[in-house]
Amino acid sequence: MNLTKREFFQVLGAGTMAGMGLGAYAQADVATAANGLYDIPKFGNVSFLHMTDCHAQLKPIYFREPSINLGFGSMKGKLPHLVGEHLLKVAKVRPGTAEAHALTYLDYEQAAKRYGKVGGFAHLATLVKRMKASRPGALLLDGGDTWQGSGTALWTNGQDMVDACKLLGVDVMTGHWEFTLGMERVKEIIEKDFAGKVDFVAQNVKTNDFGDPVFKPYVIREINGVPCAIIGQAFPYTPIANPRYMVADWAFGIQDENMQKMVDECRGKGAQVVVVLSHNGMDVDLKMASRVSGIDAIMGGHTHDGMPVASIISNKGGKTLVTNAGSNSKFLAVLDFDVKDKKVADFRYKLLPVFANMLPADAEMDALITKVRAPLASASSWCPRQMPNIGTSVASSSAMALIA
Repeated sequence: MNLTKREFFQVLGAGTMAGMGLGAYAQADVATAANGLYDIPKFGNVSFLHMTDCHAQLKPIYFREPSINLGFGSMKGKLPHLVGEHLLKVAKVRPGTAEAHALTYLDYEQAAKRYGKVGGFAHLATLVKRMKASRPGALLLDGGDTWQGSGTALWTNGQDMVDACKLLGVDVMTGHWEFTLGMERVKEIIEKDFAGKVDFVAQNVKTNDFGDPVFKPYVIREINGVPCAIIGQAFPYTPIANPRYMVADWAFGIQDENMQKMVDECRGKGAQVVVVLSHNGMDVDLKMASRVSGIDAIMGGHTHDGMPVASIISNKGGKTLVTNAGSNSKFLAVLDFDVKDKKVADFRYKLLPVFANMLPADAEMDALITKVRAPLASASSWCPRQMPNIGTSVASSSAMALIA
């Protein structure tokens, strides 16, 4: 097979990232290079796949990681506040590789030409299927900020993303910008579209009047015979970060004490693995991990930190892993646990970049994206006032509301 210049560099970068010498792969095609990038060894008996903060980006995009991430006080110079060469050093990633491009801003212009666009739900779907095939029983967790961020999400009141997530195979999710669709719309999606398919969990959202849970605080699912609890942590500052009227009847907050109760309750019901699916932001997750015991991992979102390594935080009950899976459909995190004697004995964690040129588009997802976007593709303006007969959300009318 003849390679273009771009394809040759893709092969070279993927092979280097996987630790392979160029000699054996000099004549490889893109599919072979992708095998080197995405064939990560299976480990243990319990696996979680994690995506977060896609912000309704259904199509591949160019995405540059930040060159500055300020950390103050005790967080200065620590994850997630490392960028560029400093992040690569901690992650033990070689500069100039495909993984280095995914994680940093370094040589962005040239690297973007070399490796192309990232993300896209059709390409993400291919990777999700690949990981689930290699890890039977794995659960796909969605950390939220999913139903908002594009023109089509705005004009369909989030329905395009709801349908895409169902097709993607999301098992459990929590939220933040989802709430800007309004209480009634959120409940409608959860009670109708997600019923029997996707669990929406949030231990820290309660009614203002009597303090009753608005959503299920957690779910317990068996993975290969191992009971696993997934506890939801929605964005705690929603009422002040977004217009209050959108969640007028609901109270939020971090609620560490209630989180501890939920962890203890899950353990009391036999959960051998406890994972928190969070939208706190990574700094808050790190603090929560130090205060709440009994959590095996917090898989977080909100701050868009693509973390190539898991932070290990000590607390009075042991240790908790804290991860974050970036944004814009750019990454899929894979967390494997080896569970022995009813507890986690070891783990492996990998953050996989979604390179659109290395992952073929899933045909079914690609067809869905084409279908939902076709009626809107001819829009002369992204202003929702010019899109009649399509549901809109005031909260979603941000500068992001473009067809990506």
